[in-house]
Amino acid sequence: MPLFDDCPDQKGLHMTQYLALLFFGATGFAQAQTQCSDAWYQAIDKRLQTADAQGHGPDVGSDEWKSVIEFKAGVRGGANVPERSSEKWCVYIDQQTKAMQVTGSDTGKPQTVNVTPGPSYDCAKVEPGGIEAMICEDKDLSALDRKLSQVYASASIKAGNEHPPTLKAEQRGWIKGRDDCWKSDDAGTCVRMEYQRRIAELQARYRLVSGTGPVYYECDGNPANEVTAMFFNTDPPTLIAERGDSVSLMYQQPGGSGIKYLGRNETLWEHQAETTITWGYGAPESHCKRKP
Repeated sequence: MPLFDDCPDQKGLHMTQYLALLFFGATGFAQAQTQCSDAWYQAIDKRLQTADAQGHGPDVGSDEWKSVIEFKAGVRGGANVPERSSEKWCVYIDQQTKAMQVTGSDTGKPQTVNVTPGPSYDCAKVEPGGIEAMICEDKDLSALDRKLSQVYASASIKAGNEHPPTLKAEQRGWIKGRDDCWKSDDAGTCVRMEYQRRIAELQARYRLVSGTGPVYYECDGNPANEVTAMFFNTDPPTLIAERGDSVSLMYQQPGGSGIKYLGRNETLWEHQAETTITWGYGAPESHCKRKP
């Protein structure tokens, strides 16, 4: 005699479906089968508009996309957000987006979601009087924190195969440096510059924005003395230069004549059809020219 004599196989259900119905219930089973579907991902993407004005955005359904969805829903970093790889995440996000106040839904215009302006972290958990509290109270700094969170999420995907993995450790070091801005005479300006430079650094290092190059410079009339540079459209503009086995990230400096980039111990200055490069602490200037 069959083990499941009363199973309704004759009514069109497979054995596994019947067991699932017994375990989940008909409603829960249907939800488990359909909630995290491609159609649902597309519907959520249409609702929250993850792509920019040029149509560029993360792959729908990817971890980067889910991070953006959490940000747009105003729940990123929340203690109650389920794991992104779980079915519960889809159910949670579905509930959150349906509960949000949406405008323009009956006009055919792109929907606008009301998201509380604030940083990517929970302001209720920060210490009063600190740098994080100051960011919570400043809408411009909060916007920079949200932008950095998005850029960092994109960089994390690119850094997935890094050996050794350095991005997380560097980010912890950057946060410590940002929080040291309390020592500055103008803490707000210090924090703003820290965010801008970190965002630009990640965008350049992980090729998250468009770049120009490579551009080759021959220095001091020696073909073997060559510097290679890639220029990136970040804010502030940046370049990544290589000389032999060493690499330097440089930021464009405001004002002055010509265009000057400054790194930790390196400079690249294009002025009146001549390029001057210094490489290393206390190193002499090299007079260079672009190679065709």
